[in-house]
Amino acid sequence: MNGELIVSVSGIRDTTRDAAIEFAELMDQRGVRLSLLVAPRLKGKYRLVDDPATQSWLRGRRLAGDAIVLHGYDQAATKSRRAEFAALPRHEATLRLKAADRVMERVQLRTRLFAAPRWDASAGALAALPEVGFRLALGLTTMLDLESNIAQRSRVYGIGEGFRAEPWWCRALVMGAARTARRGGVLRLAISGAQLQRSGPRQAVLDAVDLALYHGARSNVYRWEPLPASRAA
Repeated sequence: MNGELIVSVSGIRDTTRDAAIEFAELMDQRGVRLSLLVAPRLKGKYRLVDDPATQSWLRGRRLAGDAIVLHGYDQAATKSRRAEFAALPRHEATLRLKAADRVMERVQLRTRLFAAPRWDASAGALAALPEVGFRLALGLTTMLDLESNIAQRSRVYGIGEGFRAEPWWCRALVMGAARTARRGGVLRLAISGAQLQRSGPRQAVLDAVDLALYHGARSNVYRWEPLPASRAA
């Protein structure tokens, strides 16, 4: 049984766009599509609405078959040492999701897929997502269909944005990815745009991708597919 390979890139902005473009070209050469995790605001007063070059590149990648995933609103910690959506009650999560959704619609990158920063969403955030129109919630170990409430178990192997980036971790990531691919499972690889600028982490993800392809994994992106309508008796 062939496995499935999903590769995602987060932290895409003006200062990381060139590294993301170079990585995307390497994935294109391998026939691997990307899931691009996008936040309307990032540290350093970055605003996606003020970055037309990144907007244009993201829209072009989606037209070519990549997926756009909302990755929070501004990624600011809402509690000490906790990621943006990790501890939010339902009402506050709804406000942030609506604000992010408006921005994504304005820049023509609206999506129904959501991955919380550091893959950590509170129960309140998960309850808010379908109210705002989202259909898929991506967590550290699950991919949750918010319409059917069915979760597919699969863990993320990542570098950066909550994951380590030391050489020993990069080696462990490659070995873990190879095991998942050999078993025919869903291999979820993630790297931040900042780590793509470093040769070691970037090479680790490339090695993991190549091993997965060697073991027959097929490339895919994060996506939501409605359940087929039941046939009338």
